[in-house]
Amino acid sequence: MTSIVKSIKNIPIRLTDERWEHIIRGHPEVIDQRQKILETVANPQSIFEGGEKELLAVTELESGKWLVVVYRELEEDGFIITAYATPRINSLKRRNRVWPL
Repeated sequence: MTSIVKSIKNIPIRLTDERWEHIIRGHPEVIDQRQKILETVANPQSIFEGGEKELLAVTELESGKWLVVVYRELEEDGFIITAYATPRINSLKRRNRVWPL
């Protein structure tokens, strides 16, 4: 089942079953975080630029552990590419932060 959530720009962002399977195969640490992944796109703590026009929405899962959701916004919709948990927030902070400014 495809889930849809609105980004902070009010753009509908899709999480398809195919992408969900990709995410949990490559990043099993987030298998129980599907709802949190959607919430992170809708209400992130920060958003950073990716390298290929994608955006990285970030929220803290627990002390020292961050959820990163990589997604792309098009003009009228968008889609989640992948998501993963990481303790390395400093590597994200080297990127250009686009929200909040």
